[in-house]
Amino acid sequence: MLRRVLQLLAAGLLATAIWGRDLSKAEELFNKADYEGSLAILDKNSSDAATLFLIGRDYMMSGELKKATQFLQAAVAADPKNSEYQDWLGRAYGKRAETSNPLTAPGYASKARQAFEAAVQLNPKNSDALDDLFDYYLNAPGFMGGGFDKAQRVADQITAIDPAEGLFDKAKLDEKAKQYPAAEAHLREAVALGPHSLGHLIQLAKLLANEGRTRESDAVFTQAEQIAPNSPRVLFAHADVLIKQKRDLNEAKVLLQKYLQSPITRDDPPREQAYRLLKEANGI
Repeated sequence: MLRRVLQLLAAGLLATAIWGRDLSKAEELFNKADYEGSLAILDKNSSDAATLFLIGRDYMMSGELKKATQFLQAAVAADPKNSEYQDWLGRAYGKRAETSNPLTAPGYASKARQAFEAAVQLNPKNSDALDDLFDYYLNAPGFMGGGFDKAQRVADQITAIDPAEGLFDKAKLDEKAKQYPAAEAHLREAVALGPHSLGHLIQLAKLLANEGRTRESDAVFTQAEQIAPNSPRVLFAHADVLIKQKRDLNEAKVLLQKYLQSPITRDDPPREQAYRLLKEANGI
């Protein structure tokens, strides 16, 4: 009897170890933007919250939003107090709102807002959830729960946690109000506080480009490239600005070719966007 119990225990421990290795490998593939590879080794019939969460993220990043929503809902149901799960569920609903018809979009947007608010309530220091809620409040119309004042309050919460990111969000508020000198001032303060933050530098470069200050914009992109040589994120953003302004198109094409040859991650724009930009540049 004891021998049988020990055999069952050993089998259970082996299965747990194999599951753990599979989940770890799938997470690694997800972070490398290999969503198909990640999905291939995950059990779609699992009841494990972490597995359901990763499947949902894989589907979302692959553009299969309905499946993403289903698995992320299941992850939230399995672990309803997990702030990160709620935040990603909000992102899935947000994407569905962006891509659906005018009749269904408001319902998805409302669910996105509710999920973001729940994520922040569960963990008021979840910076990703705070950023998502801030962007929702800033961009959604009032009848869908958005609002400038609401966004300002969330920006204050973010500032208390991360002053540089708070300044970055205040710059977004300034741009929304068309207060461009104030936006530039806040972005430069954010860069000074976190000089290695590529996102802040990219946003400053975009703002300067939109104001027609192309030399200054290019100088900021050069600064970003010096901080993170061959960063896919910087390569893509610089090419995007050049193409939108229809200048230095040959340089933009070179940047995009470098991007397409780079090992991108889930934080970088999908390769499909780079191909679309390259096609646009060839057509100008």
